[in-house]
Amino acid sequence: MDIHEYQAKELLAGFGVPVPRGSVAYSADQAVYAATELGGWHWAVKAQIHSGGRGKAGGVKLCRTYQEVATAAKGMLGATLVTHQTGPAGKVVNRLYVEQAEPFERELYLGFVLDRKIERIRVIASANGGMEIEEIAHDQPESILQIEVEPAVGLQSFQAREIAFGLGLNIKQVNQAVTAIMGCYRAFRDLDATMVEINPLVVTKDDRVLALDAKMSFDDNALFRRRQIAEMRDVAEEDPREATANQHGLNYVGLAGDIGCIINGAGLAMATMDMIKYAGGEPANFLDVGGGASPERVGQAFNLVLSDRNVKAILVNIFAGINRCDWVAQGVVQAAKGLRVPLIVRLAGTNVEEGQKIVRECGLPIITADSLAEAAQKAVAAARDHQPA
Repeated sequence: MDIHEYQAKELLAGFGVPVPRGSVAYSADQAVYAATELGGWHWAVKAQIHSGGRGKAGGVKLCRTYQEVATAAKGMLGATLVTHQTGPAGKVVNRLYVEQAEPFERELYLGFVLDRKIERIRVIASANGGMEIEEIAHDQPESILQIEVEPAVGLQSFQAREIAFGLGLNIKQVNQAVTAIMGCYRAFRDLDATMVEINPLVVTKDDRVLALDAKMSFDDNALFRRRQIAEMRDVAEEDPREATANQHGLNYVGLAGDIGCIINGAGLAMATMDMIKYAGGEPANFLDVGGGASPERVGQAFNLVLSDRNVKAILVNIFAGINRCDWVAQGVVQAAKGLRVPLIVRLAGTNVEEGQKIVRECGLPIITADSLAEAAQKAVAAARDHQPA
């Protein structure tokens, strides 16, 4: 789960990370009021969407007067911001963050990610901030500093100082950078985050170190014990299909293909998607209905897959262990009534004979398969031959 910049800064500030003063606004009038409350003579008006590259897309405006703040706010609110991360569809700006803008001398990069390969938190830093970490790694790989955190002891102060000195900071700046680094680590650890990124971490003319931008992502599976994080979820920033799937306890990720997939088990779902591609097709989604694939749950899965207008065929691949094939078959038959795209079903596991009998005797034009390879081949062929009504 991702959150907005202003939310990330609020959380990080609670762990001692220095951030500029700012306020969220939902209208141009609120933006101007926020600027008057913050004081000063320079403000940054920032579009709040779940995407990087906002500045290059016109989502960050520096203002010197209240009129400029109002103009910037009116131009952003309700507009669709297209960045390299949003895709061509872009994202609609529904809220802004008005922040005190202070002159700075250096931009640094600081990131914390969960490295699943080594089962450690990896700290990444670079003296070249203000650009994507991929660009830094490509253009100046020698500038990247990395530390792997031993989970038994956590990030130590000497490691944070090592990073700070490696960034070329002076003694006064190092102390503040250490505070920021340790605060980010504690926030990552204590809030079940999967990513914390400060880009840029800036050094001001009076030797202060500030988190000028902030991103945080969290483990969905830990939200049950992080109520304050769960409340920050902005459903409007998510794919509507994924938000609907989350409400029904389904795991869904939309893709660009035309073969809808309804599978139980993440591993089987990935294997099915691979088999579809091997057969020459493209999956339209990843959808794991889980172990408790009841008829109602299967029906919800069908509705979710069919909400994608690009779907030309649906492949149901169920391996019933805890579940039962006859239960799944009942849900498939019920959902298939009135279906306008070809449906391919492959069942295996518990009560498979009963499930196959239900599918065969339902009187609907359901295509059956005995193996995953056969099911994928039939799904690809059906999608190619399907003519939309």
